Amino acid sequence: MRVVFFHRRPHPHQFSIEKVFSGIQALLTKNDKIIVEKMVMPAYSTGLVRRIKNLHWSRKHQGDINHIVGDVHYIALGLDKQKTILTIHDLNFLNRPNRWVRFILKTFWVTLPIKSVAYVTVISEATKNDLLRRTSFAENKIKVIPNYYDPAIKPCPKEFNKGKPRILQIGTKENKNVVRLIAALHGIDCHLVIVGGNNERINENLAEYKISHTWLQNLSDAALMEQYQQCDVLSLVSTIEGFGMPILEAQATGRVVVTSAISSMPEVAGTACYVNPLDVTSIRDGILKVIQDDEYREKLIDLGFENIKRFELKEVTRMYCDLYEEVWTDLQTNSGRPR
Repeated sequence: MRVVFFHRRPHPHQFSIEKVFSGIQALLTKNDKIIVEKMVMPAYSTGLVRRIKNLHWSRKHQGDINHIVGDVHYIALGLDKQKTILTIHDLNFLNRPNRWVRFILKTFWVTLPIKSVAYVTVISEATKNDLLRRTSFAENKIKVIPNYYDPAIKPCPKEFNKGKPRILQIGTKENKNVVRLIAALHGIDCHLVIVGGNNERINENLAEYKISHTWLQNLSDAALMEQYQQCDVLSLVSTIEGFGMPILEAQATGRVVVTSAISSMPEVAGTACYVNPLDVTSIRDGILKVIQDDEYREKLIDLGFENIKRFELKEVTRMYCDLYEEVWTDLQTNSGRPR
């Protein structure tokens, strides 16, 4: 079968989706039953004219199975429904303050696209539940297929620095909850490493609470991997996450994780140090526990190595292969050989 991956045209520094599916595509090429082709949109997904152009272009480049891998959901309107799969990474983009913008996004990125595809894949149960809450899409047509962690990440043993632990924070957007994390670290002798875009409010809080810190931006994959290796603790106390990839990357490196007991984070992290992201005291207590309790910390690290086995590239690719086979079989059963 010929499977076509439909990709957005990424803007600079916007390659998260591309990175996820590049590994899957590479592994699929070893499957003698599947021919994979990658189709990148001819135009950026901005403005009505460019999006209509993408939609018409996509219709002319369909495969036996079409897989929209994210962010250009609207092109589903131009594809054959019975052979099209749409991946939705999260629905956080619907949490916009402008009601009109929310309506447009929900209509053309969610409501109409999911009516135009055979299956929807989501990367977590949390995203699945969010989709079911917002739409009437059939639950049996939603497949949870998680992201995989980079297989290049290997365990990197490091003696834990109890005197001044290095705490790694990935991301600075509002949902990353960095302001509460900073308040929780007040009075704890540590060094906070923040990776992400600069933010005035965060800077003000760092100064107010006198937090020793380093702020890094636009890191390469290799440079980010070094930060995982150098840290003692990963903090991901977000208020919401579509998935939470830093959790797996830290666990694969052999680092203890402090994360939120809500959204997708518990299903991704398995056993970790869970906190209430809305409670500064809870965040503080969790961080102090992994710093002070050696046995607890080492147990979480060991369980992290077990947890990541669920998110290996070969396992995630197998799940997509099973779905392609299911769609292929449905096509043959319902309408003879696929055209």
